[in-house]
Amino acid sequence: MFDTAIGRCGIAWGGHGIIGVQLPLPKDVQTRNRLRQRYGDLEECSPPPAVREAIIGMVALMNGEARDLSQIRLDVAGVPDFNCKVYDIARGIPAGKTLTYGDIAKRLGGVELSRDVGQALGQNPYPIIVPCHRVLAAGGKPGGFSANGGVVTKLKMLEIEGAYVNYTPSLFDFDPGEPRGPRPGRSS
Repeated sequence: MFDTAIGRCGIAWGGHGIIGVQLPLPKDVQTRNRLRQRYGDLEECSPPPAVREAIIGMVALMNGEARDLSQIRLDVAGVPDFNCKVYDIARGIPAGKTLTYGDIAKRLGGVELSRDVGQALGQNPYPIIVPCHRVLAAGGKPGGFSANGGVVTKLKMLEIEGAYVNYTPSLFDFDPGEPRGPRPGRSS
């Protein structure tokens, strides 16, 4: 477990690299349980140097520093080939920049793959390292985000990185971890 500007994240690793990153859930126990559901009975211990460096990079990135995390070693065993291709392209998006699902789909063969790109990003086991938050829907709209808090979390991550998103929040956008009602800076 490690602290970031978006909350307390979790990370799991093995002999071949990082196997997963869990974005914050409302409670640490939930974050730990989600990692265990995905990766089995994990032993909580101090990270080895390469994982420690990955954590330092993720924390710095979520603090607004422009960090390139593309060299962090990932264990992609069991990850479908198409997803790996999507993740490779996403890892090339610099902090503060974005691509659309369609942009990535075109690079993989055609815009008709946009939905498949979205599904692959929704299955991303390495958020932050594979910056799925930097991939937007057509017209620069945020699109979906499967992490706790949904689009609000995605927008917060993009804001930290200084990325522009063409988006007007609606009354339906809320972080389930926050009390409902008007938020500062928003008019109703």
